[in-house]
Amino acid sequence: MLKSTSPYELDGVPSLKVAIPLGLQHILAMFISNITPIIIVAGVLGISPEKTTMLIQSSMFVAGINTLVQTYSIGPIGARLPIVVGTSFTFVPVAITIGLKYGMEGVLGAALIGGLFEAILGLFIKKIRKFFPPIVTGVVVLSIGLSLLPVGIKSFVGGVGSADFASFSNIALGTFVLIVVILFKQFTKGVLSTGAIFIGTVIGFIVAIFMGKVDFTPLLNANYLHIPKPFVFGFSFHFDAIVAMVLMFIVSAVETVGDMSGITMGGAGRETTDRELSGGIIADGLGSSIAAGFSILPTTSFSQNTGIIAMTGVMSRFVVAIGAIFLVICAFIPKIGALFTVFPPSVIGGSLIMIFAMITISGINLLTKCPLEGRNATILAVSLGVGYGLGNVPEALINFPQTIQLVFGGSGIVVSGAIAVFLNAVLPLNKIK
Repeated sequence: MLKSTSPYELDGVPSLKVAIPLGLQHILAMFISNITPIIIVAGVLGISPEKTTMLIQSSMFVAGINTLVQTYSIGPIGARLPIVVGTSFTFVPVAITIGLKYGMEGVLGAALIGGLFEAILGLFIKKIRKFFPPIVTGVVVLSIGLSLLPVGIKSFVGGVGSADFASFSNIALGTFVLIVVILFKQFTKGVLSTGAIFIGTVIGFIVAIFMGKVDFTPLLNANYLHIPKPFVFGFSFHFDAIVAMVLMFIVSAVETVGDMSGITMGGAGRETTDRELSGGIIADGLGSSIAAGFSILPTTSFSQNTGIIAMTGVMSRFVVAIGAIFLVICAFIPKIGALFTVFPPSVIGGSLIMIFAMITISGINLLTKCPLEGRNATILAVSLGVGYGLGNVPEALINFPQTIQLVFGGSGIVVSGAIAVFLNAVLPLNKIK
């Protein structure tokens, strides 16, 4: 029996001249998003440019490897679906909160344990799937997007701690990038539209060079060839940090379930099987533990790539694997990683606003799958009101123990998700109006 060469079939193996551009389209859509979380956290925690470059290389390497595991699996590990994996923005707020208290070692220790927890959770996903209907997942994703918007704005105006924070030149540069992204997204097709964020960032970087905002020293000092190194940072384990990170891994698992469902419904017109869900969550968790070993933030499925599949119908795992191989190759060329460390914050910020806002819209889209009245309106109002409110007024918990402040303060995502899950479980289903 001949193998299918159709890019629209899960096991289809199209020719390289078809697979390569389709695979690169996926990478264009996620490349900036994959490396930006570690750039943000490294900047806030004061990690040196040299180490940041190494972490960027590791981000590409781990993303590529974890994508290959998700697409083709190792035994029960992996969904065997065209899932693109990358460093998750979901963990940025909690990583910053933990990092400012315990350093990068505290972030990685908590992520290591959290990843193992999610892998175990994958074994029982069939039994707990009922606790995460659209009203719950929508609240979680919406909370993530809203909590990250201030991070995007701070980068947009120059980056926290910069000497020219909120200068007109920074605002103008960020605005220019945002406009370019919008133009390519709305007025072009194919890879130009899908890669609008990547293209806008590159064009913004070129403009920043002429504005004198780029220091090429880290790029010039970087090597041409380097093997990604594990354990650039060590691990430290703190109970409050682990609890906060474990809760975020539950949130990540909910997102991954949504992404896998989006892939199978959008690309194949069917529900995700229990085997796919279990394998996907297990790979998500173990992949994040591997990421901690390489001193980067946890990885997860990328929603923008799920959108590409839903839009194009291209379901071929081979296509996504081609993109993953490209990421791995890039990981061995430090000049590429160093190049992105010299991007001015305003250039990244112009794209971040779009990325974070799209996450918010994804949450809204999930919420529109259920009527927002009665019971559902109560769940949304209470979870978002209390969670997002605490995220913006963390001093409200100042008289509570440090553990409570770390788990429930900061971003407010954990509070929103926990309240949504609880209310969904206890409020009667027949209470519609």
